[in-house]
Formats: sequence, structure tokens, C-alpha cells
Amino acid sequence: MRTWKNARRILMSSLGIHKNFRISTMIHSCRIWFSAMRPRTLSASVAPVAMGTAIAYGDGLFHIGGAIAALLGALGIQIACNFANDFFDARQGADTADRLGPVRAVAAGLVSARAMLFATIAVITIVVVPSVVFLVFRAGWPFAVLGAVSVILAFAYTGSHWSLAYLGLGDIFAFLFFGPIAVAGTYAAQAIAWSWTPAIAGCGVGLLACALISVNNLRDEPTDRLAQKRTLAVRFGPEWARMEFTTCILAAALVAIAIAIWSGRWWSASAAIASCALLPPILRVIRGESGRPLNRELAATGQAAFGYGILFSIGWNL
Repeated sequence: MRTWKNARRILMSSLGIHKNFRISTMIHSCRIWFSAMRPRTLSASVAPVAMGTAIAYGDGLFHIGGAIAALLGALGIQIACNFANDFFDARQGADTADRLGPVRAVAAGLVSARAMLFATIAVITIVVVPSVVFLVFRAGWPFAVLGAVSVILAFAYTGSHWSLAYLGLGDIFAFLFFGPIAVAGTYAAQAIAWSWTPAIAGCGVGLLACALISVNNLRDEPTDRLAQKRTLAVRFGPEWARMEFTTCILAAALVAIAIAIWSGRWWSASAAIASCALLPPILRVIRGESGRPLNRELAATGQAAFGYGILFSIGWNL
């Protein structure tokens, strides 16, 4: 009994929960942690998994265990990355009271830095590691490498002033790991074989993930510049970021059409509709929208990425 009480006390202390907390306090705490996950961006993980699963299903190779493990692994990595970013950006001064995006838990004093770091490690340990272990036993050692690299990048994204985001490399890795690698990896988790088809199809949703990063960086350009966070928007200017956002969305639509022509699965081109739905945000961005209003475009891009993955997945098997 004493051992259990000690373990409970340590866990509660790590998460910043006091001994005399009430239900209302717990609900408020859950809301803070849910917000820290950045739920509006999690579609970037769901969409490529849906696409890889649809292609595996179309080839008669669907495996529910592999699909679930791929989804949990992808979501776990993204949530861990979001938690780690919350921790590191607060420590390095990138998140301040002048932040234009949604409130960050550590910077706002809602969660202690220690609790956020503990949560990051907990998500990796409880969600990511078991998923990767299952995939390694099912589909082989490449998933061990992919899992290890993903965990390293979750910390390396904003871990220092020499990390990916601070060097302007975040867009490239968002494209790769939420696009071709995620779709091809999901397919391989079920088919136990790698294929170029899901990798090529994944370029479309990867471009939308890149658009998500670009509009986020465009919004944060003033504060990132002060924090010496040299994203592409800081390096090349807001106008370049606006062009990147527009180009990625239009290119994603072209990829959906091209893969439909190449594969003969014409209905998969319906994924382009999700990209076309972003024409109003594109126009607002091109016309100079900046600051907090871009939170609307960020949410719309996340929704479009989800829609892209779902429409492609349905269309692929019609």
C-alpha cells in the first residue's frame, strides 16, 4: 500500500497535480494537456495512415494490427513532438507573452517545464515504443530505424538553436515524415513490403503538412525573428512563406490528379477537392493576412489534410 501511495505521489508531482486537487481542477488540467497536444494539427498523422491503409486494402493486404500500430505510432510521435516543442520553445524564449498562436502551456505557466518533459517521455514510452516493437516483430528492422529516427527528430525539432526548426529545415522533414515515409511505412506495416506507389501518393499529403508548417511560420515570423529562430519565413521573408503556402497546396492537388492518371484509380483524384477548398485561405494569405488571423488558415489547412487523406482513401477503393 505504501509503495502504491509513493508511486501515486511521484506521478502526481511530476504532472504538477497537488494532493488536494478537486474534480474541477482535474478537468481543467485535462483541458490544458489536450490543448498542448495541438489537436487541430493531429490530422497530419491520421491522413497518411488512412492513405497507406487504403492502398494496402486495395492490394488485398490490409492488416488491422499493422494499421492500428502505425496510427498509434504516428500520433504518439506527433504528440511527443508537440510536447517537446512546448518545453524547448519556452526554455529558449521563442514563446513569450507576444505569441500570436494558441497559448503554449509551459510559456504561459499552466504546466511546469518538468511536467512537460515528463509527459513527452511518457508518451514515447507508453505509446510509441510498444507500437514500434509490434511493427518490428511484424514487418522487420526498418521500423526500428524509423522509430528511432522519429524519436530523435521529436527532440531535435526545437531542442536547441541548432535544431531543425531553428535552421529552417522543419518544412522538409514535415513533408517527408508526414508524407511519403508515413504513407509508405503504413503500407509496409500491413503488406510487409515496401512500394513506390504509397510513397508517391504520400507526396500530396506531405505537401499539405509542409503548407501547415509554412503558414504556422508565417504567423510566428515576427516573434521567431526576435528569438533567432531562423525558419524559412525568417530567412527569406513573409512573401516567400506566402508563396510556399500557395505552391504546396496547389502541388498537392496536382499530385492527387497525377497519381490517379498513373494508377488508373480515377476516384482517388477526388483528394484534390480538399486542396481546392483552401482557395479562400490562399487568397487571404496572398493578400497579406498576418498575425493571429492566420490561426484560421492553420486550422483550415489541418482540416484539408484530413479531408485529402479520407477522400483519397475512399476514392482509391471505389
